Amino acid sequence: MRVIKNIVTYFFFLTFILVIQKTAIAQTANPLSEKMFYDVFDAIHENKDATQLNLRDQELFFFPQDIVELKRLTFLNAMRNHFERLDSVLFRLKELTILNLKANNLSEIPKEIKNLDNLQVLNMSSNSINRIAPEIGKLVVLKKLYLSENKITFLPDELKECKALEILELANNQLAYLSGNLSRLNHLKVLDLSYNQLYELDLNSLQFKNLEELKIAFNKLKYIPRTISDCKNLKVLALNDNAIIELPNSFGKLEKLKIALLSNNNITKLPADLRGLKNLKMLMLQGNPISKEEQIRIKNLLPECSIYF
Repeated sequence: MRVIKNIVTYFFFLTFILVIQKTAIAQTANPLSEKMFYDVFDAIHENKDATQLNLRDQELFFFPQDIVELKRLTFLNAMRNHFERLDSVLFRLKELTILNLKANNLSEIPKEIKNLDNLQVLNMSSNSINRIAPEIGKLVVLKKLYLSENKITFLPDELKECKALEILELANNQLAYLSGNLSRLNHLKVLDLSYNQLYELDLNSLQFKNLEELKIAFNKLKYIPRTISDCKNLKVLALNDNAIIELPNSFGKLEKLKIALLSNNNITKLPADLRGLKNLKMLMLQGNPISKEEQIRIKNLLPECSIYF
């Protein structure tokens, strides 16, 4: 038992490291290519064409009005300050491609976000956001959107227009419904919906042809749509700590799946045919009422997979 716990701990440690690495992308730049400035007025004095500004942890409540003079800014890190709303001066920085506002006191993504139509990375996780303006759909080159640890109950339908999105992180919110229109995000590779209040998923909500990581752990799901097999490039599937009773037969068709976390559900058996899981390396099934006979069957069908009951 201790060995299994250590394996689980190690796996989640690796997952945590991957999350940290992804998040780091949203808050770092390349200081070797351009000088990083840490003060607006220093940047203006030295180089009004500065492209990188780091205002992290500076106890700011407002952006300095003079920041608009830095018209060439492409990178702005303002995480861990005290912003409760976004000043209009921010939306005049039209060249921004990376904007990090993580860990502030923001309650919404306002409609003016559409003005920053060159954004490729937007990190607004760890705020108090409960409203996302429909205008977010205007960010057509946005690739990475981090909104975990907020108070989001509803995603605007217009989010489907952010067709360049590759990473969408929404963990630790209050989502009870996932629109099937999100499946129009054809370039999406990572979708994290863990720690929400999802009771069910409609048939169209999992039709992501390029998705590689799907995390819906710690929700209230009982069933997974058969359209899960449309995620043909899925490599990591985290459905642990739900109330899942059974998996659709299409689960056995996920040929590229490498890791499946199904612990702590109400699963008594897996689909009859698992031969399509050719690349599955780790299957976590602890905390499910699976009989010894079913355990033996699963092991026989997946001889190359490390399985934990």
